[in-house]
Amino acid sequence: MITITTTEDLAEFCERAARHPYVTIDTEFLRERTYYSKLCLVQMAYAGDGGDDAVLVDPLSNGLSLDPLYDLLRDKSVVKVFHAARQDLEIFYIEGGVIPDPLFDTQVAAMVCGFGEQAGYETLVRKIARQPVDKTSRFTDWSRRPLTDAQKAYALADVTHLRVIYEFLSAELKKSGRIKWLEEEIQILTAPETYRIVPDEAWMRLKTRTNSGRFLAIARELAKFREEHAQSRNVPRSRVFKDDALLELASTKPKTESDLSRSRLLLREARRGDIAKGILDAVARGLAVKPEDFPKVENRRDGIQVNPALADLLRVLLKAKADRAGVAQKLIATASDLDAIAAGQRDGLALRGWRRDVFGEDALRLCEGQVGLAVRGEKVDVIEL
Repeated sequence: MITITTTEDLAEFCERAARHPYVTIDTEFLRERTYYSKLCLVQMAYAGDGGDDAVLVDPLSNGLSLDPLYDLLRDKSVVKVFHAARQDLEIFYIEGGVIPDPLFDTQVAAMVCGFGEQAGYETLVRKIARQPVDKTSRFTDWSRRPLTDAQKAYALADVTHLRVIYEFLSAELKKSGRIKWLEEEIQILTAPETYRIVPDEAWMRLKTRTNSGRFLAIARELAKFREEHAQSRNVPRSRVFKDDALLELASTKPKTESDLSRSRLLLREARRGDIAKGILDAVARGLAVKPEDFPKVENRRDGIQVNPALADLLRVLLKAKADRAGVAQKLIATASDLDAIAAGQRDGLALRGWRRDVFGEDALRLCEGQVGLAVRGEKVDVIEL
């Protein structure tokens, strides 16, 4: 097993990899104690049968620059193959300002090819590569050095088996004519905005049932402060304060540190110092928001009026369409997508591109009362009305 610890060796491997049609890539990282992921290991392999076609790259080595890797990620002549690429891509975008192009995600491809909702890597290794999976190093601390031989073997297997999986799925997509489907999904993964976290929009991730504009205005300011504080100090959001504490603060509207001391959910460290000041300032800004500038509830999914009977029919239709197409239901539409359609929204992802052909067109006709559903044995068919 080759471990690269110098920029020169990394450049030499990347030059060799660039002469091949694809390279498989995986990363190991830690994120439990930080806002941004700490990259600890990069695994790479290209198609070959020699001992130097798969390597480990140690980004923690003194003096090692990942610039040769970033150049390879930009090389449009080489397909970059990942499994469940989103977190890997976020790391490369944050650290190097680069998003791999062209990209192939075997998890997405497997869902398109009918391998289920969340096509796990272990499942694909067993079903496609026909290899056992060693799980002993799954929960290792990848930041500790030296790595054991077992850890290295576990990490390297993530990219060597991936070669077989990629070649199989790529061939299946060509046979089924669904390469365009995958390309549509990849466009989302390779869009820079996918990895940009905008503090002003952090409040949209909160789960709250209230429609109070004032409450949401305060929650928006608190979420923005928490995001900026966590980013600037590279700590998890939960280390600043958790969602339940944020919602409590938006409800109680504290104005002094004495008010903060009465919070049931706020961490002790957040009741004084910079965090306490940030909380009080955020609450004050939220209280000062004019009613016309309140967050718009209609843009939040929990504020829409769903027709529950129609949503249930859409779920039946989705299952029937997904089974017929041999595609994972979740890839076509999520539960919230169906609720949005049942509430009259017509701008969702499930109504665009290949999803519209497979499901969306009939979903809209069902909503308009133009078609119905009929059960014939174990099958559900769409019937014209």
